[in-house]
Amino acid sequence: MIRTTYIILWVLLSTIVLGILAIIISLFSRTGNIVHRIARIWGRGILFVSRIRVTVEGLAQIDPLRSYIYMSNHQSNFDIPVLLAHLPVQFRWLAKAELFKIPIFGRAMRGAGYVRIDRFNRESAIDSINEAAAKMKDGVSVMIFPEGTRSRDGNISPFKKGGFVMAVDSGVPIVPIILRGTLPIMGKSSLRINTGDVSLQIEKPIETTGYTRETKNNLIEMVRSVICQGFEKGNPER
Repeated sequence: MIRTTYIILWVLLSTIVLGILAIIISLFSRTGNIVHRIARIWGRGILFVSRIRVTVEGLAQIDPLRSYIYMSNHQSNFDIPVLLAHLPVQFRWLAKAELFKIPIFGRAMRGAGYVRIDRFNRESAIDSINEAAAKMKDGVSVMIFPEGTRSRDGNISPFKKGGFVMAVDSGVPIVPIILRGTLPIMGKSSLRINTGDVSLQIEKPIETTGYTRETKNNLIEMVRSVICQGFEKGNPER
């Protein structure tokens, strides 16, 4: 637990220092791009002190200048620094409202242009989805955990529909992302942080222009199938 305590202290310190820097910069930055770069530094620092090694596959699948909706499976708190540090494109999180209540961290997220979504208030959630859709029309990419929360047992949970409504309304392609290896590092009910190897796999973008709100369930099934199959393929012992 000494190692875990050291990592937690580092996370707190780096969040305070870089969070304050991000807040200051956000006062002068209209795009939020610089703030997102600071978030990347934050993520890389956490992975470095935690001795977590990450391999990335499939970067050639995406155009860094194009707008996408990135959708990733969600296994651990460490999914966030892994995606920030090793997905080398500008994106904005569609994140649960509770994160925005964290001192400094939440204010920095707002400064970066991340979008809060209240999972317990349907009207507010719809407003958030519309806000994210508007950002994408301006060329911004969005990152979503379609499961809505971290997996408790390592299995991929059913997907929420909100992100797919946003996808069909905006016509922006969905990029499935598969994370493996973060659950053993820190599970949902664990406070212990372990070292380990993580893989981040980027799949081919899935066009959404042929879908409507009425047919979005077919899109959900397709995206979930890609993520589940890729996850199981990389975990043959499961």
